[in-house]
Amino acid sequence: MSRRGLLLILSSPSGAGKSTLAKRLMAWDPSLRFSVSATTRAPRAGEVDGRDYFFKSRSEFEDMVAAGQMLEHAEVFGNFYGSPRGPVEAAMSDGRDTLFDIDWQGGQQIRNSALGRDVVSVFILPPSIAELERRLRGRGQDSDAVIAGRMAKSQAEISHWAEYDYVLVNDDLEATFARLVTVVEAERSRRDRQPDLAEFVRGLNQEFEAR
Repeated sequence: MSRRGLLLILSSPSGAGKSTLAKRLMAWDPSLRFSVSATTRAPRAGEVDGRDYFFKSRSEFEDMVAAGQMLEHAEVFGNFYGSPRGPVEAAMSDGRDTLFDIDWQGGQQIRNSALGRDVVSVFILPPSIAELERRLRGRGQDSDAVIAGRMAKSQAEISHWAEYDYVLVNDDLEATFARLVTVVEAERSRRDRQPDLAEFVRGLNQEFEAR
């Protein structure tokens, strides 16, 4: 039976673990399509255009927004980020799920879009604020000033937890990932995501009648 693809949104304050969980989920099911975001920020060392992000100039990004080519977009730390719409719709029609690693602003826009009925949203919380800061510093990627900015923003981001379908506290990566997989498997099995199910049941009833 065919199935409509779902849009799986993962959000969290920076450092809570959403990107790590997203990578684990992609390894668990290679059929998942990761939504590659477009951004106006400069590439970091090792990042490849089209794989990690679609790197755009500010004017290019604004043109895409004006043309309706972005499913969602937001400005974060002085740079624009957004999800191109076309690849997501193509994956949905093919029955493939798309995974979004985005903040609450992007999640809110997608939930309020025409594709909102196919959204499954998960918010990842840290076990404590002290642990959140420890994880940010453990990356070794950002300056003290950048880390301070991310920590200052975390409280506002966490305040949006109640907008999500599911909320997971990432106190243990393995346990949190197992709960996330349970969410995905359950949502894939929802009756309203299987358009051919009614026809399948009619076939079962015909078998009864033919006995």
